[in-house]
Amino acid sequence: MERPASRIASEPRLLLAPLAGFTDAPFRLMCLEGGADGVFTEMVSAAGLSRGNVPTMTLMETMPGEHDVSCQLFGSSESELAAAAAAARDYEGPDGLRFTSLNLNAGCPVPKVLRSGSGAKLVNDPAKVGRLVKAMVEGAGLPVTVKTRLGPRPGENRVFEIADAAAEAGACGIIVHARYVSQCHSGPVHLDVLADVVRRTALRVAGNGGVVDAASCRAMAATGVDAIMVGRGALARPDIFAELRGGRGRFGSGGSLFRRHMELLLAFREQLARRHPRARVLEADAMACLKARTHLCRYFAGRPGAAAIRAALNSARTLGMIYDITRVCHFDLAQRRSGPMAT
Repeated sequence: MERPASRIASEPRLLLAPLAGFTDAPFRLMCLEGGADGVFTEMVSAAGLSRGNVPTMTLMETMPGEHDVSCQLFGSSESELAAAAAAARDYEGPDGLRFTSLNLNAGCPVPKVLRSGSGAKLVNDPAKVGRLVKAMVEGAGLPVTVKTRLGPRPGENRVFEIADAAAEAGACGIIVHARYVSQCHSGPVHLDVLADVVRRTALRVAGNGGVVDAASCRAMAATGVDAIMVGRGALARPDIFAELRGGRGRFGSGGSLFRRHMELLLAFREQLARRHPRARVLEADAMACLKARTHLCRYFAGRPGAAAIRAALNSARTLGMIYDITRVCHFDLAQRRSGPMAT
């Protein structure tokens, strides 16, 4: 079925992609502050959620100020996805926020996910994708989308069959990472195939893959997608969304990004401890050091002294040490910019 001309978007929405280990509530909120139109949770295990697993439930936690949040689920069991969809439907954030939609992950190439029969393993079975979508639609009564890839490898496109199956099952949209499973997260993004998907389905289509600047964003927009999803390109620049629209980022320096993220992270930690007393929430020092090493250090990438900053953060053991490191480094960077050698 071809898409009606009236459905082709002239200005695609800009969305934050779900990234395991990164797109928690503090980072999502930063991206929303940085111009994103909508965000997705990290992928949440349907098996864990259907069993009421506490750590799994914390992955759905939102923060005050978030909006247009979709919950991404992964799994391969219809009954588990139906139960998980119902649990996600009933989730209520601290400010009353509820998810606007649910998303089925049918594209993650991580071996652990593949071994469970989930994620990109589903690319080979469009009919099963349809059954899983139907279970989610019936289990939650919320709008459901599918996130998938073009196919297992070049020359083996499955995305058209997946789109048809999802549409027949009641999905309202499809998110297409325009690479093949065999490519993981590198290699060319096949915008020609993505454009074919846009033309051949009546579903709303979001494009994903390789959007890191205004040029790559314009190239994806030219396919006619309704939305453009940014993943890894946002990790060091949560305000990239404003830049993709031709504006300027609101956060400024790496130090400003670091401080805002740490502020939200510590507030989120307190929220988790309060709302999930049975969860094993890391102490503030441990959580701050973990995130500083794995995520927040990215804000200094490409800046003078970035390697020294990262090394210092890797050795930090307390929140106080982290603040001392970033305070000194931020001062040092400011001195270098204003000194006689500045250009």
